[in-house]
Amino acid sequence: MSLSNPQIRHLRGLAHSLKPVVMVGQHGLRESVLEEIGIALDFHELIKIKVSAGDRDERDKIIGNIVGQTGAERVQRIGNMAVLFRRNPKKPKIVLP
Repeated sequence: MSLSNPQIRHLRGLAHSLKPVVMVGQHGLRESVLEEIGIALDFHELIKIKVSAGDRDERDKIIGNIVGQTGAERVQRIGNMAVLFRRNPKKPKIVLP
C-alpha cells in the first residue's frame, strides 16, 4: 500500500502528539522488538518508535528493516524518531483522506 501526499500529511498530523510505544536500544533490532512493533501496529495502526542505536546510517538501516519485516509504511523520520503506519484489515481505526 502506497500512501499519497495528502494521506502522509494527515498521518503526520495525527502522529504529532503520540509518544513512542517501542524503543530500539543499543542491542539493535531483535525478534522480540519486531513482535512488539507488529502487535502495536495491529492495535494502533499508527505508532511512533524511537531508535537509539548507532549513527544516522545505522538508524536508517534499522528503520528500513522494521518497515520491510512488518509491512508498514514509513510516514516520517526525524532524528531518532520514526512514525509507521499499517492498516488493520479487520478493524481499521484511522480514516485516510
